[in-house]
Amino acid sequence: MSESMIINFQKSIERNPKYRFWFWQLGFWFFMCVVGFFTLILWYAEASVVTIGHVLMQAIIGLLCSLFLHFVFVRLDNFRLGKRALIGLTMVLAIAFIWTMIHMKIYVTLTGFEDVWEEFGGWYFSGIFIFLCWTGLFHGVRYYELMQQEHKIMLQAEATSRQEHFKRLEAQSEARDAKLKMLRYQLNPHFLCNTLNAINSLIELQESQKAQEMTVQLSEFLRYSLDNDPDTKILLKEEIDALSLYLEIEKTRFGDRLKVDMEISKEAQSALVPSLLLQPIIENSMKHAIAKSEAGGSIEIYASIANEQLRLTIKDSGSGKHHLQSRENTLPVNVTETKQGVGLKNINQRLKALYHNDYQINSQFESAGGLTTEIRIPAEFA
Repeated sequence: MSESMIINFQKSIERNPKYRFWFWQLGFWFFMCVVGFFTLILWYAEASVVTIGHVLMQAIIGLLCSLFLHFVFVRLDNFRLGKRALIGLTMVLAIAFIWTMIHMKIYVTLTGFEDVWEEFGGWYFSGIFIFLCWTGLFHGVRYYELMQQEHKIMLQAEATSRQEHFKRLEAQSEARDAKLKMLRYQLNPHFLCNTLNAINSLIELQESQKAQEMTVQLSEFLRYSLDNDPDTKILLKEEIDALSLYLEIEKTRFGDRLKVDMEISKEAQSALVPSLLLQPIIENSMKHAIAKSEAGGSIEIYASIANEQLRLTIKDSGSGKHHLQSRENTLPVNVTETKQGVGLKNINQRLKALYHNDYQINSQFESAGGLTTEIRIPAEFA
């Protein structure tokens, strides 16, 4: 019970400035009573009601005088340092003089010893010393209070700044997610338009069986696309599975004219990539290489881990030199330029949103007319 009372008392002092003021005030003058008892009463005289009463009364008078001194010091806060020091010292000398006169008069009244006035200088000196000590304690406590207040303000400002920082991060994250969703969903209409045109062509050619197969495959691919959150990363193995769905659609369209070769290392299969990252590149190859070549062509896909990077390489066999110029206008070597197609712009913007500048995407034409695209991103694993 007593321990809980002490804890509550400490908390009250910490929270309430008035409690702290009276605690150090009473503590100071109680300490002066103890010092006076042991150094004056027990040293020079015997303990009696008169001597003990005198010590208590001079402490009470000193407490009242220090309250007035406190009142004056608080109102000196707006003065310059030199003026504050001069007024403060004057007040200490005046209060010490008044206190000395009063408690000496009380001593004479209680003891009847008139010769004590001959020792006024020593009594006054001790009074000056006591009130100088009180002044030092006042300014120490005052400085501590100001430091605590500034620390509290600083903590509040830091907490407010931290909250604002979290709000900015949250807003940036939401904006980033919205951008990724926009870029990700942009792929579906782009791909869907090309596939529906292919299905329409099959229907016009009265190849209903192939058109039906392609429609089913398109449904499976779009189902996969809708089931995956666009702002999350998936395993490369899952990305390859989705790419296989797309390639099945194209194989239905091109038949034996399309050949696909994949070499995905076991370690790379567990790496994380943005969903449908490779599909726009493959689609570009289908449009500008395979579709424009009478003999068809091949697409090669490689994936490996090296130097803590996931390296993805997509190669196509091209369509011949007579198609090279038109393809260059669609896909320049530097894929970050404005001439690139919608799908490739989409890839670059998604990678920039996800990895900032910690990625590479490069495309170059081979001497035979084929295109090689390489993507390097940080190797991340689930």
